[in-house]
Amino acid sequence: MSTPELHWFKSSYSSSNEPGECVEVAATPATIHIRDSKSPHTAQLTVASSAWTSFLVLVGEHL
Repeated sequence: MSTPELHWFKSSYSSSNEPGECVEVAATPATIHIRDSKSPHTAQLTVASSAWTSFLVLVGEHL
């Protein structure tokens, strides 16, 4: 089974003048991948899409 190519993106609120000051996210149908933009080739966190959605809802409730 082949691994799909991940398309990484970061928040539009991240400054392009300060690279490496944020996280990057890539989505597949079943999972969300999160990595440190300063070290894109090191370990990444992978969570279920449903867990990511729950996390975003929780964060949104506390903003």
